Amino acid sequence: MNRVHRLRLAVVLCATLAAASCASPDPKLYTIAPLPGAELSGAPKVVALHTVGTPRYLQRNQIVRSSEDYRLDLRSNEWWGEPLDAMLGRVLMEDLTQRLPQSTIYTSSGAVTGSPDATIEVQLQRLDLDRTGNLLLIAQGSVSFKNKASPNTRNFHISQPLPSPGAEGQVAATSVALAQVADRIAGMLANEPDRR
Repeated sequence: MNRVHRLRLAVVLCATLAAASCASPDPKLYTIAPLPGAELSGAPKVVALHTVGTPRYLQRNQIVRSSEDYRLDLRSNEWWGEPLDAMLGRVLMEDLTQRLPQSTIYTSSGAVTGSPDATIEVQLQRLDLDRTGNLLLIAQGSVSFKNKASPNTRNFHISQPLPSPGAEGQVAATSVALAQVADRIAGMLANEPDRR
């Protein structure tokens, strides 16, 4: 009996050590940052930003390094600090607010509501590194005005070099690419002829 008891204890101890060795340390958390851009005038007074749509492959804690060659390459211990779609919406709203200082921009998923003069919709198709190591952002954006029947829709294809290697460089390039999307959407809002 004593020998069987020691054998069981050894198995339990080995299983515990194996589980402990597989556990990863606390992940590093990252966030996209808003970046300044040119201020524009002439945009509608109240603008609602709908939730930014993200493809399912990006809806995870880990940062997706690349989706090239038919497989996902994840940064296993480097995570987004909040759900990616919520973070993209929050930062895009901050970018647009800076670019359109005469407009009130709010997210339709937030606590603030209103009767918008225009609405923005953005759907991402891709947001990761391509074969050359650049960040690739592919998306569609749509701006609808209250008194205009058809929306103004554009495709965005942005390739952004990383300022440094690793997750920090990828997150910084993501911030720059999202700011470029904000520049283009702000232009769509400010330059729309005959909105009334």
